[in-house]
Amino acid sequence: MSSKSHNPWIVGRCCVGDPQIRLICLPQAGAGAGAFSAWRRHLPPGIELAPVVLPGRGTRENDPIPDGFDALAEALFDGLAPEFTMPYAIFGHSFGAVLAYELARMAEDRGPRAPLATLVSGSRPPQVRIPLRSKSDDETLLAWLADNEGLPQELFEFPTFLDEILRTLRIDLEYAESYVVPDPLPLRGPLHVFGGADDRLTMVAELPHWSRCASGGFSVQVMPGGHGFPYTDPVAMLAAVQGKLPGLVAAGAAGSRL
Repeated sequence: MSSKSHNPWIVGRCCVGDPQIRLICLPQAGAGAGAFSAWRRHLPPGIELAPVVLPGRGTRENDPIPDGFDALAEALFDGLAPEFTMPYAIFGHSFGAVLAYELARMAEDRGPRAPLATLVSGSRPPQVRIPLRSKSDDETLLAWLADNEGLPQELFEFPTFLDEILRTLRIDLEYAESYVVPDPLPLRGPLHVFGGADDRLTMVAELPHWSRCASGGFSVQVMPGGHGFPYTDPVAMLAAVQGKLPGLVAAGAAGSRL
């Protein structure tokens, strides 16, 4: 799929110069492709940003919502497989991280092309179950969002927007709560893990346990910030991501300046 082709799973596709690596990005629970909007201004040359929007929200509000995590992962793979026609990496934050792992695992098993790297941030590994929150009342969920940098503070002043966020948040929390893999299959390609030094939702001590999901290259990098660190400092996050990608990005950047 070319960078100009339309895929309903991707909203806000963006690249500086000629794309060399496609960076498929999966957001946290309740969020859409707009979670990565601040990244657009800071993209390194050669990286195509491909933010994912899941069914039942945003531009896909009327699309059927998959019944359960496995159905979501299958739909995600089917929807994104056309994006695997060029070298790509997968980035997922929080709930998006476990989706990224499953997407990478299926791509390695089924093709047509495995990711160059899988990058996950702010998430427990698949073998760890998360606390149940999806049935909490609205006030409790909103307080949880505020405490963990789930939304900019100014957005809490818009009740209609909050109703939509809570609807999609509950859907994704139910997916996440049902997902646990006691013996995860290790990825063959590189797996890189990022965490926030002050993240109270995913503690730094949990990050090394992602090693059970890796048989190739593996790294853990702790960055300043809380749970929302990929978005509060997009320059630092993208620099960290670029540092984990193969030298093809550097070659692409050089070519785009000629």
